[in-house]
Amino acid sequence: MALNIKIHNFEGPFDLLLHLIKKNKMSIYDIKIRDITQQYMEYIEEMKNMDLDITSEFIVIAAMLLELKSKELLPKNNLSADDEEHELTKEDLIEKLILYRKFKAAAEYLKGKSKTFGYMFTKKPEIIIEKKEFNIDEMLKGVTLLELFNIYNETMYLYMNKLNENTGIPNEFLVDKYKIEDKMQHINLILTKSRNIQFKSIMKTCESKMEVIVTFLAMLELIKQRTIKVSQKDNFNEIHIERIVDNG
Repeated sequence: MALNIKIHNFEGPFDLLLHLIKKNKMSIYDIKIRDITQQYMEYIEEMKNMDLDITSEFIVIAAMLLELKSKELLPKNNLSADDEEHELTKEDLIEKLILYRKFKAAAEYLKGKSKTFGYMFTKKPEIIIEKKEFNIDEMLKGVTLLELFNIYNETMYLYMNKLNENTGIPNEFLVDKYKIEDKMQHINLILTKSRNIQFKSIMKTCESKMEVIVTFLAMLELIKQRTIKVSQKDNFNEIHIERIVDNG
């Protein structure tokens, strides 16, 4: 009866062995070496007939299977203690297969996780409004028309920057273009020239929102290291950064 073998893209000899064990409905703890060896060698021969390259790993496992098969067919000789220590056993093969199966399962699990890693979820644009109670007469008391005009421009600037208009996903991401360590050095350099600065002045030099975020994280790290201290009078007000001078 002709042998029909479907060629699979196995990652290695242990992958092939696991396939044969599953195909023959065997338990990995009770492998029939004779049947597995015969089918394994038929598979190797089929690969040769199809002019497929056979790696040394497949040849090594084939030799191991033939050795185990011969030991099952031939009567066991009296071996010395040293020979028994280096003797290849069926248990050795089973242990390697179990270990390989564990790593294969872990690799498949991580591969599945990698498909969902990096998904981005965006939210709809919105305006963040802080509701406050205020007296309009008290608020405009002593304010000139020019000051009112400047306040209006500043308010509109802050209002438009609260609107999250860019919800699209870019075509490519630049890896490590902005680093927290670099931004920490940048902030420290600015503070060597001026002891007090506003975060807005640093933010205006940033090219993108990502750079603003990294710069803000750098500022938090400097606070943690007690290199700088920051203050903000109220929500959405200016963030003032001050260098801490070590008098010790």
